[in-house]
Amino acid sequence: MYEIISGGVTAAQGFSAGATRCGIKASSPKDDTAVIFSEVPCTAAAVYTKNRVQAAPIQVTRAHLENQTAQAVIVNSGNANACAPDGMENAQREAAACAKLLNISEQDVIVCSTGVIGQRLNIECIEQNLHTLTLSPNGSDAAANAIMTTDTVPKTIAVSFSVDGKTCHLGGICKGSGMIHPNMGTMLCFLTTDCAIDGKLLQALLLRAVQKSFNRVSVDGDTSTNDTCSILANGMAGNSVIESADSADAQTFYEALEAVCISLARQIAADGEGASRLITCTVHGAADEDTAESLAKAVCKSSLVKAAMFGADANWGRILCAMGYSGASFDPETVDVCFTSPAGSIAVCKAGRALDFDEELAKKILLEKEITIDITLQAGTASVTAWGCDLTYDYVKINGDYRT
Repeated sequence: MYEIISGGVTAAQGFSAGATRCGIKASSPKDDTAVIFSEVPCTAAAVYTKNRVQAAPIQVTRAHLENQTAQAVIVNSGNANACAPDGMENAQREAAACAKLLNISEQDVIVCSTGVIGQRLNIECIEQNLHTLTLSPNGSDAAANAIMTTDTVPKTIAVSFSVDGKTCHLGGICKGSGMIHPNMGTMLCFLTTDCAIDGKLLQALLLRAVQKSFNRVSVDGDTSTNDTCSILANGMAGNSVIESADSADAQTFYEALEAVCISLARQIAADGEGASRLITCTVHGAADEDTAESLAKAVCKSSLVKAAMFGADANWGRILCAMGYSGASFDPETVDVCFTSPAGSIAVCKAGRALDFDEELAKKILLEKEITIDITLQAGTASVTAWGCDLTYDYVKINGDYRT
């Protein structure tokens, strides 16, 4: 059981955050560098992109988290430091600059970058200007704004829950709008908690939560070179350390973690580049979870489905088409499809065949900001939800001149 609260990535005890403009992109007036800091060292875990091309900050962070310990995060926007000259050196220098600011070991710093691929990171401007950053227990919003690139809104959430008779908190911020089709991570996500938990268990639960949230989001089918989802747990809530995955406390912690990750995943999908609609696809009645997941993700990823949603066109045939090439095994003759939104609900396909439905009502339903595609099979009890967005003209405009 958990309760949604305010505070974002600084909702947990002992965490502060802040942001400043270092000038990574001279043409941008916005803050471009954020820091998240814990008063005490934390148990830490992270998952990363499975893209074979991985940015230098991921490689540095992997090395720093080998001991499952960290105390701070530094993240810059405006440059991904991927496939870039001096990439490793500059990622290490960024960690060192953060460590110097906070008077901690650079080995305890998680480093992340987001922005243009293939260009040298102006590390000198970070080193020269990071001292202007001020940390605050109310600094979550500043950090969430600083890490944005093509995002149009910051993404944040926090919850409270009880473990071992202690009130614990878990919150986070993330960024992501384009190049979103995560594989073991999301664009960039930073989670913090004051709950005390074993490092190996924390890693296992984070992997599980990511699989059920960020890995079920697709904006455009592209998996970034920089995808990272990290969590810091400083134990300042004072609970006994959660060590057993089978314990009630572990389940409580996981429910809070999954809820936070799903909320952030939905926020990413809703803010997809150029998007005008959030698409939720739920597959019911599948033989197993893997099948349901493959089908739901295929529908959310389909460019033709996404384009139909942009046009408010109840073209359910594109949904079955996407299911058919998903690689999952199912019987097309058992598929029911229904569209739902705040404007109502309408069945458009029964047992793999067209229904006689009201096109005007269907269009009214599909013109809403949030649309659910409900797919029902007759093969079992498994159910999975995935998220995506529509494909609009603006997506092409944004990515046609991204570097400039």
